Amino acid sequence: MALKESEAIVLRTYPLRESDLLVTLFTRQDGKVKGVAPAAKKSKRRFGGALEPLTYVKAYYVDRERQELARLDSCEVIASPMTGEVSYARSVGLAHVAELLDQLMPDREASDAVFRLSLAVIQEIRGTALWMPLTYFELWMTRLMGFLPEFGECAACGRSLGGGSRAFWHALADGLVCADDRRVASSELSRESRTVAAQMLRSRVSEFAGIEWPRELCADLRKMLIQILERHIERKLVTAGMLEKIST
Repeated sequence: MALKESEAIVLRTYPLRESDLLVTLFTRQDGKVKGVAPAAKKSKRRFGGALEPLTYVKAYYVDRERQELARLDSCEVIASPMTGEVSYARSVGLAHVAELLDQLMPDREASDAVFRLSLAVIQEIRGTALWMPLTYFELWMTRLMGFLPEFGECAACGRSLGGGSRAFWHALADGLVCADDRRVASSELSRESRTVAAQMLRSRVSEFAGIEWPRELCADLRKMLIQILERHIERKLVTAGMLEKIST
């Protein structure tokens, strides 16, 4: 059993027995990996602060034959979100990224695109500046998972949704539709949000860092994306409810 080495993002940890931890990592090499970190609560030399959620680490682990859980040997911190200001809003934003990765990524399926996206977004979640990076992350995760609807045309009749056309979506249906094809209880996705989404799909998250981004900006887009993601994973996202209560 050879010792593996990979960059990784810590997603979750759970107590296991007296001093062990059950750890979920999103690794660059093997995708989402679950493993046991023996004596992690006691060993500062092998783990020392490296198992805080959303810490970017170099992980060393062993896959054990015929066992689902890997054995986590040690972790070295590359970058930690705990070095910046730890506000409640920022903590919830980081937890939201971790929950989305944990729920959306299959076990043992590597995705360099998702890994690079996650690192870039985590870096932009600073202080109370969370709505822009979270909008970007939700949008790109929905696209990379293959769930993002076509913004340019009606999913029902094929009519163009460009120019001054209005667009609507429904929590139980795929795609955007025009005003003529909208269902009862549909919600509108504003032209502003569609324009921003198109820009985000062509740009890096860092290119939006200097833009003032109040909570209200693209709130309808985030609502749509969350409902799409929740429908596909067939469960409510705990952190989505927590984000709704943040007013800043």
